[in-house]
Order: sequence, then structure tokens, then C-alpha cells
Amino acid sequence: QVHLVESGGGLVQAGDSLRLSCEASGRAFSHYAIGWFRQAPGKEREFVAAINWSGSNIDYTESVKGRFTLARDNAKNTVYLQMDSLKPEDTAVYYCTRKKTPYIAGFLDLSSWQDWGQGTQVTVSS
Repeated sequence: QVHLVESGGGLVQAGDSLRLSCEASGRAFSHYAIGWFRQAPGKEREFVAAINWSGSNIDYTESVKGRFTLARDNAKNTVYLQMDSLKPEDTAVYYCTRKKTPYIAGFLDLSSWQDWGQGTQVTVSS
């Protein structure tokens, strides 16, 4: 099992930026893909972005393309989600998770993800 810890959430205004971090325990960090999901009150958890083991393949949900940037530093066991031009509809608890494989294929299948973090709250005011 891998322990994941998110940080970097907060309360910001529309148009502001935040950078979320997801730090993983363990020595096999580079062996698996990492994903970010979010869940707003009263809504189901939704996919945000995913990055493969090397950082060479990344995908985003349509609503964040051009605003969010995902990157990873395998030497630091950390994945970063840079969120720019934030909107009120981005308000949610953001979770990072690791995929059972090094690749992001099939990222919409929740059963392909395991070891979720505790989440970090992002609130964007209008």
C-alpha cells in the first residue's frame, strides 16, 4: 500500500491560482500513474487529470484543459497540479490516487485506482 498526502488547497477568488501537491510514501513511486479527482458537495467524484509514470503522457478533463497543468517529480515522490484561472465551479475536495499500472489508459474506470489520499479543500469565490 502507498500512502498519499495532498496539500495546497485553500480559499481563493475567481481568476486566482493554486498549486496542489500529492506526496507519496514508498520507493516505487515511478512505477505507477497518478491521478487527481474532485468531489463537490452533492456530486459524484469526477476525474480531473492523470499523469503516467514518466510524465510523458497526461490527460485532463475537458473543463480544466488550458487552465490546469499536471507534472511529477519522481525524485521527490511528488505530483503537482497547477491550477490557474480558477472558477467557482472548481470548488471541491481534491483527491490524488495512484493507478494500478504505470499508464493512464482507462483512467475513467474508478476500479483501476487505489490508495486514495485524504483530500484537500479548494474553494473559489466569485
